[in-house]
Amino acid sequence: MATTVSITSTYAGQFSGKYIAAALLSAPTLDKEYITIKPNIKYKEVVKTLTQSNIIVDASCDFTATGSVSLAERILQPDEFQVNTQLCKQTFRSDWEAIEMGVSVYDNLPASFTDFLIANTAGQVAQQIEQNIWSGSAAINGQFAGLLDQISASAALPAANFITGSTVTSASVITNLQTVVNAIPNTVYGKEDLYIYVPTNVVKAYQNALGTANYQFNSFTGFAPLSYQGINLAWCPGMPSNTMIAAQKSNLFFGTALLSDKNEVKVLDMADLDGSQNVRVIMRYTAGVQAGIIGDIVVFSAKLFHTV
Repeated sequence: MATTVSITSTYAGQFSGKYIAAALLSAPTLDKEYITIKPNIKYKEVVKTLTQSNIIVDASCDFTATGSVSLAERILQPDEFQVNTQLCKQTFRSDWEAIEMGVSVYDNLPASFTDFLIANTAGQVAQQIEQNIWSGSAAINGQFAGLLDQISASAALPAANFITGSTVTSASVITNLQTVVNAIPNTVYGKEDLYIYVPTNVVKAYQNALGTANYQFNSFTGFAPLSYQGINLAWCPGMPSNTMIAAQKSNLFFGTALLSDKNEVKVLDMADLDGSQNVRVIMRYTAGVQAGIIGDIVVFSAKLFHTV
């Protein structure tokens, strides 16, 4: 399907020299490395898991093999995605930026718009990746299977680790967080890289419940780091409302070929190639997620239901 270009404009007044677009979600899941990033995956990568039990027994003079060692694996296979859009330079001749295109009939796309288009395209991709990490569905074009679907659908997730939640409000958020903490396996509780991953509505409810006076303003994040009973809360705007995941950072993985690919956008002027006045915006990247030991993860969700 061809790219639809629509420009609604007026020449009344003076052009400010700036473009704006609808606000995009930030992508702290990757920017702040809340999960383990595995770059340079050309095709797929195997994440090995090791489980040992009953290995300690009373001492004796002989070597006697005891206990059990179980090796398993999880496959991290990033999917391929692309951005292909096309603009016609002729569209801009009667718009604000006509002077930037030059006087030649071989127009150039306005430089200020080109810069904005590149930044906005990269931002759109970052937002989509942030959402897909948590709630993506492989059945939907342009998405990969997210962590919520993968973990909730796994037979390895104990029933006790899945909490069928409800709408999180300022009145219920403390109780909901405590329910998640209570479900965290004892072997995971207290680990240094343990997080409770939460969406924006849970962060809002939590701050409202505690009172904003408890927070000190921080010029980078806007608020001081959030935590509950000593466990850090990872604010992930891509998570759907009323969901939470408790897991170690080292147990959640994001894979891609090159991490920089999600920020590299190419603008290709087709004039020298086919004589047209079209400009193409091109981007290709790979992305995917995987969880390691499912039994160490806790899921709180009002939408997804564990069947095991």
